[in-house]
Amino acid sequence: MIRSMYSGIGGMKNFQTKLDVIGNNIANVNTFGFKKGRTTFKDLVSQQLTGASNPTDNRGGTNPRQIGLGGTIATVDTIHTQGSLQTTGRALDLGISGDGFFIVNDGPLSYYTRAGNFYLDSQGTLVTSDGLKVQGFRPNADGQIDQNNIGELKVEAGDIFEPQATTQMSFKGNLRSETPVGIAFDGNLTNYLPDNTVLNKFTITDSLGSLHDLEIAYHKSNNVPATWTATLLNPIYNADGEITGYNTPPLGNIVFDANGRVDTTTIGNFTINPTNGSAPINVNLDVSKLTQFGNSSNTADVSYINGNTEGTLESFNISQTGEINGIYSNGEVRILGQIAMATFNNTGGLSKSGDNLFQVSNNSGIPNIGFAGQGRGVIAGSSLEMSNVDLSEEFTEMIVAQRGFQANTRMITTSDEILQELVNLKR
Repeated sequence: MIRSMYSGIGGMKNFQTKLDVIGNNIANVNTFGFKKGRTTFKDLVSQQLTGASNPTDNRGGTNPRQIGLGGTIATVDTIHTQGSLQTTGRALDLGISGDGFFIVNDGPLSYYTRAGNFYLDSQGTLVTSDGLKVQGFRPNADGQIDQNNIGELKVEAGDIFEPQATTQMSFKGNLRSETPVGIAFDGNLTNYLPDNTVLNKFTITDSLGSLHDLEIAYHKSNNVPATWTATLLNPIYNADGEITGYNTPPLGNIVFDANGRVDTTTIGNFTINPTNGSAPINVNLDVSKLTQFGNSSNTADVSYINGNTEGTLESFNISQTGEINGIYSNGEVRILGQIAMATFNNTGGLSKSGDNLFQVSNNSGIPNIGFAGQGRGVIAGSSLEMSNVDLSEEFTEMIVAQRGFQANTRMITTSDEILQELVNLKR
């Protein structure tokens, strides 16, 4: 049989494979996170008729004479170009802008996907549409993300934010330098606010989440050096909850320099002992940002105070770096976890596993796991990455494949006619 017939058969098979890849691309034109395929070809072996010869003094060299024996498939590539992001408005729809994959687990097996349409199961676990568990970094006991603790992520309805006692307070603002020397409050209700006294009201929290209203009174105790004395006002309540007086433990002194800045201070912390069974509240005070300037009003006040009451999870959001931030009824925000992302040295080496999933192969390299935005793409919330299939390109390639297939069938037909002529020589 003549060689051209077998070349034509091989060409038909090749273009059929190309059409199969194109058909799969078009079928997944609306599949979230789908990455299109591409077929490339290479020539097959060539039959050597004569080899090349070296040039001599009398005659030049000659080229080899070879007849090709058809083509074959070189590669079927997966093209990992960025797909467009479609806004969905759904909090658990996540798109990736840039490189990287979400990590999902099916028992001990890890898979990788660009499709970020996630859901919560009955236990609050973040899962894919097929129930595979989305992997991420979980917080430690202090509420900080632990990079060594990776596993499933949970957003549990009704999650409780435990009360935290107040331990830190900071103050800022001005104590007016023209304020005359005053006297300390003695705790008597009839002399609640002596002349030339600056009063700060604030609320602290105990270990059970109960609130305690306290005040700090400042009075100028000396002009040279400029010294202010701070006194804590801790209310005393009767059985009806009425204030009958104040405990007034002194907190210490603040000495200002000639530029109105804090020079030295003996104010450090204070402790109160609630009567509701909670642990004593020990609060550290920072007054280093107070000033003493003239021609200004007394504006000293609390700038920061920690501690919180009990709260219940009300909602959550996901940041560009994958942090799942829980918003609680007490106004606090806690990180519930951070979605992990993986990159590979050779993304084209990943194996498709179906269901929008990829697996590690021998040529993909091991996953480099970390946070979004650190050498990886960022997460677009309430969005999904669309397929990167371009229909105009696919239909053009379909025409090319169809014509290539037809041309190879014509080659077989022509070869058959030549064979028919050879058979007719016997007549």
